[in-house]
Amino acid sequence: MRKVFILGLVLLGSGILIARGDIIPTLNSVTGSSPTFTWNYTANVTVDQTVQTGDFFTIYDFSAIMPTTTAQPSGWTFSTALLGPTAPLTSPTDNPSLWNLTWTYSGSAIPGSAPLGTFSAVTSTDQLKTGQFTAQATRSTGPEAGSNVSNIGNVTVPVPEPSALWPLVGVCAAAVVSTLLRRQRA
Repeated sequence: MRKVFILGLVLLGSGILIARGDIIPTLNSVTGSSPTFTWNYTANVTVDQTVQTGDFFTIYDFSAIMPTTTAQPSGWTFSTALLGPTAPLTSPTDNPSLWNLTWTYSGSAIPGSAPLGTFSAVTSTDQLKTGQFTAQATRSTGPEAGSNVSNIGNVTVPVPEPSALWPLVGVCAAAVVSTLLRRQRA
């Protein structure tokens, strides 16, 4: 009975270790000096996936100021949105007052376990914090070949510029003023 239990654990463990295919962006460097810092991300597609037209990745809550300068490899298109786009079956944290960066692919298929290149955006800070990304690619092998696969993970993003904090400061100031006025009336 013990051997069956151990064998079951080994099979379960090996199932967990089977390679998943994902698009994974990683912060490679932040270059420049105030007021313009270039955030350079490298992205890879892992085993058992292919990047096909329409596949994408989104980095959430990148900046309070929409980046106007970006760079990406050939075949990739840059876009921004305050919400999403989000890969199916994922639930990232997405602040509706901070810009999301999305790169969508429109070239010929890129087979799995390959670097996708460097993706860059310019913002006015070099301060780091942990954010999230989601991605969608296409399964390349097995019975589900051709189906979309989504993933979610952490990635380093800029700390929001002070302008993103003004609404929060305004709410706090209004609460303090309201409290002081009530105390004066009492």
